[in-house]
Amino acid sequence: MTGNRENGVADGRPGPVGEVVEVACDESGSDGENLTGGNTLVFAHASVRLSVESAAGQVREIRDRIRSPAEEYKANHLLREKHRAVLEWLLAPAGPLHGRAHVHLTEKTFFVVDRVVDLLLDDGSAQAVTLFREGPRLFGAERWQGFLAAANRLLRIRNDGGAHAPTDTFFREVDALRHAYPRTPVSGILERLAQARSRADSYRADITTGPTLVPVLNPLLPAIVATAVHWSAGGRTVRLVHDRQSMLTPERVVWIEETARRLGARLDGFRLVVAREDPRVQLADFLAGIGRKIASDELQGGTDPALTDLLRPYVGTGSVWGDERSWARLAPADVERSLLP
Repeated sequence: MTGNRENGVADGRPGPVGEVVEVACDESGSDGENLTGGNTLVFAHASVRLSVESAAGQVREIRDRIRSPAEEYKANHLLREKHRAVLEWLLAPAGPLHGRAHVHLTEKTFFVVDRVVDLLLDDGSAQAVTLFREGPRLFGAERWQGFLAAANRLLRIRNDGGAHAPTDTFFREVDALRHAYPRTPVSGILERLAQARSRADSYRADITTGPTLVPVLNPLLPAIVATAVHWSAGGRTVRLVHDRQSMLTPERVVWIEETARRLGARLDGFRLVVAREDPRVQLADFLAGIGRKIASDELQGGTDPALTDLLRPYVGTGSVWGDERSWARLAPADVERSLLP
């Protein structure tokens, strides 16, 4: 097929440094601000670097192989067992996406822990990992879920109950846990969280007095920034094309562009499109749904090692993931498996 040189690609391969590489994106697994009690365990943001012509050809190939009468194809078509061969072809090293696609994964419960610890403590990253990995073992499933729900409620913009109810609930949970589990690997973290009430009060006051530019609990915006940084590696200039959605307001698009550039991305621009009108976004939608399902299965114990192995080359090293066992299976081969990304 003929490559689209305006997009800096020829049959999906990147052009020389200095050309603008256009990358198309979509997501799967959004539950709004309900990250601890929603329908999905994982949020996935996928991106593909293909010309429009090449992507259209791959979408036609998928339709020809699956032969479903559905007007619009989604990831669940490829995930059906009877279409296993099509899924393996799509992800395989010799397939159309290999080396041309990327998936940024977010483990939702870890994202909540990471965000609440980051909000309340100055050195939150390592503390969040320790609390996330030790908490379930120490507290038990029920008390751990109670802590997660309270943290989610503290961070969410929507206010349930009185003005101080989310803050009161969270710090009651923290106090109960620190008294119940002294001299444990997380006791110091709990003590420090208990002393951070003023930060939580300030945060709640800020989000209730005006519109919030970047909702703390929405993983989409940081995932897009990570995508821009990934594709800018090696000094390439990137333009992102994304499925249109209400979260991506003009003000938030400006925030994405400014944040990505501050982190070193050579971001030329950000454009919103209707997914069904851009075959590249359709492929990103397929990959996001596939990546979310495979990663969720791996998080719950792993049911299909072959599919996990096929997904691994696409997984971003900057993914937000806390579970050590599943990350050891999902992380790309060049990432140290004993560490978080």
